Amino acid sequence: MKSAITISLVPEARGGPFVFWDDLAAGCRQAKELGFDAVEVFAPSPEAIEQSDLKRILPGEGLALAAVGTGAGWVKHKLTLTSDDQGTRVRALEFVMRMIDAGGALGAPAIIGSMQGRWGDGTSREQALALLGDAVFALGEHARQYDVPLIYEPLNRYETNLCNTVAAGCELINALEEPNVVLLADLFHMNIEEIDIAAALREGGRQIGHVHFVDSNRRPAGCGHLDYAPIVSALHAISYQGYLSAECLPWPDSYTAAKQTIQWFDTLMAR
Repeated sequence: MKSAITISLVPEARGGPFVFWDDLAAGCRQAKELGFDAVEVFAPSPEAIEQSDLKRILPGEGLALAAVGTGAGWVKHKLTLTSDDQGTRVRALEFVMRMIDAGGALGAPAIIGSMQGRWGDGTSREQALALLGDAVFALGEHARQYDVPLIYEPLNRYETNLCNTVAAGCELINALEEPNVVLLADLFHMNIEEIDIAAALREGGRQIGHVHFVDSNRRPAGCGHLDYAPIVSALHAISYQGYLSAECLPWPDSYTAAKQTIQWFDTLMAR
């Protein structure tokens, strides 16, 4: 398993669960100094990734790009893949496709989280799930050209009323025909929705392709009440080889949160 840390470049998302903010070069430099393997970038647009210095910075720091987030499509533009407005859905799909292009050019997959939307306000649950399934399949196929998957993230009930658990995410993916899609297992969301986090990870098995490494209160690992021993054991049991990426609050500050995260990562991986 490999370590990653989050960097947000989206002013509208300030206060959200991202460790480093605004300064891409400084975030990458600190990530390298602390011993992380990669960064996960939350950018305001595909153009922000394409026009960034990532192509220069990452090799210079010896870092990989673990993934790119698409949530700015919702935070900035209020786009969702399940909107009851067809034009909004088309713009949402185009936004994610261009984000896939931007990340794919750097060998990184894109994550679908908040842009999945919700059902209601003119869209039934069945309709919304059908729209989401169609979009996820199309986006997974679009990502295939870059030899990366699409990452789909179940969220807790306060952020979506579509797929809240690993099992629900697996059901969505399994209904598609050979999709190029994997699940993101976010420990914060799982702490709210899963009866047993370790059991849910084992059930997800090889469909789990990315993990958000965070504690129960969305603070860095070790700053809440999660028991990581069975979680790490479950990840080993499913032969997980992906990233444990810290999508957590910069508590009490960015540097301390990052240092706390890598110390816990190193301790857990040494067991």
